[in-house]
Amino acid sequence: MDVQQIQAALSPYLAGSQLNEVQLEQVRVYLDLLLKWNAKTNLTAVRNPEEIVTRHFGESFFAAKAWLGSEKVSSVIDFGSGAGFPGLPMAIYAPETQVTLIESQNKKSTFLKEVVRSTNLKNATVFAGRGEDFPGRASLVTLRAVENFSRSVGSAARLIEPGGRLGLMVGVGQESSLPADFKWEMGNAVPGATGRVLATGSRK
Repeated sequence: MDVQQIQAALSPYLAGSQLNEVQLEQVRVYLDLLLKWNAKTNLTAVRNPEEIVTRHFGESFFAAKAWLGSEKVSSVIDFGSGAGFPGLPMAIYAPETQVTLIESQNKKSTFLKEVVRSTNLKNATVFAGRGEDFPGRASLVTLRAVENFSRSVGSAARLIEPGGRLGLMVGVGQESSLPADFKWEMGNAVPGATGRVLATGSRK
């Protein structure tokens, strides 16, 4: 896909705003790398480039706009980043925000480092290890499509700095599994996604 096609595909998720030329080129390079690596390493079950842009990039930019667009966020931790969603698009969307991608699987963390290098993302770093072993904290910790959801949410919550927030992309039926010690705001449904919403939590 070229940058014009990428821009058109992302438009419904950015609600009137647009990425600049540098950001669109970063998405294009990221997408090309993902397609190349996915042929030999299972990074995503989605194979179609257009669907990858909407399903992964679009949803991630939708989250970035919701969580980073209205207030200054100095640091983000993407817990269990996998192929980099939503963390890397968030780093592309908000270059002034420092984003740490936590990924324990070696092949995936190696891929993430290659994307950071190839896109020249100065505000993104990769921690190749378990979230439980990461020494830092962030003002926003994000979580999307991880295994053992309830346990992962608990581990991610420990990485939030005082006054920070936990940002989740969850299915409609998962509200009951959200930590009770947080006050939750349920956001708008993700465009094009059946039954998925953004949940933003702050400690009570």
